[in-house]
Amino acid sequence: MSKITAAITAVGKYLPDYILTNKELATLVETNDDWITSRTGIKERRILKEPNQGTSFMAVRAAKDLLEKSNIDAKEIDMVIVATATPDMPVASTAVFTATEIGATNAFAYDLQAACSSFLYGMSTAASYIESGRYKKVLLIGADKMSSIIDYTDRATCIIFGDGAGAVLFEPNSDGMGLQDEYLRSDGSGREFLKIEAGGSILPASEDTLKNGQHFVHQEGKTVFKFAVSNMADVAEKMLTRNQLTNDDISWLVPHQANKRIIEATAKRVNIDAVKVMMNIHKYGNTTSATLPLLLADYEHLLKKGDNLIFAAFGGGFTWGAIYLKWAYNS
Repeated sequence: MSKITAAITAVGKYLPDYILTNKELATLVETNDDWITSRTGIKERRILKEPNQGTSFMAVRAAKDLLEKSNIDAKEIDMVIVATATPDMPVASTAVFTATEIGATNAFAYDLQAACSSFLYGMSTAASYIESGRYKKVLLIGADKMSSIIDYTDRATCIIFGDGAGAVLFEPNSDGMGLQDEYLRSDGSGREFLKIEAGGSILPASEDTLKNGQHFVHQEGKTVFKFAVSNMADVAEKMLTRNQLTNDDISWLVPHQANKRIIEATAKRVNIDAVKVMMNIHKYGNTTSATLPLLLADYEHLLKKGDNLIFAAFGGGFTWGAIYLKWAYNS
């Protein structure tokens, strides 16, 4: 009997209509297009502007896009995971609400939070459920409304982040396709360098925390950049080495879209040509949990069955890792 692996069999995405350009950002903070582009590679990002619409709004639409494209009945889904750093609200799971909204009435659901590594960790989780034999269809969604936690007077963060959602479906595969290997890491000593100070159990919301702007993302850019470059490159190289893959064997590098310079450094470390590096940071910025599935959605038409993909991500906490996956279908 062939070993059961977990393969991605469908993708979907959603992006808000509103486009926040570098030119518009220059009216909010002291910056300009050249400064932002040279440091990050970002030209514009999408923002969910409508009131009373949160992360679930985008997650639902990305899921529906996937279901419509693949002609799958939501009732067939066994499980829904929403990877996100910006849930709709505390306690009540965004994934549970999303599952109900798309009609996945036979699924159980929960959120997964590992900052920008959330979707990567979610891939490992979804694949494990599939490989266990208990479930046949696991819907993994990466979605974040980063604009809800960004201070648009803080140049260090407001130029980087955008809103968006992407979704993938994992199903069993007996042809050797799907997730092949993973290497996931974390280091809690890094949580001081990329965080939201208030709103949790250590520092609950108060008049003072609101006044002090402690509910926005804060990062020490140079420290985060240094760790991200080193760790993303390390784990991507590890995937190649321990699976005896050369750069010629790799069809695509699928890197978290945090910063163009980090992406380029990772590609250089594993000697992968720029034409094999997925990149859309110029259009969307850093959508946190959504960057990896949005890449798959944008590049789906170029992917072929058997393609070797190396995923790599780095996030606050610190969290990071890499996954080696064989693509399971032709578009």
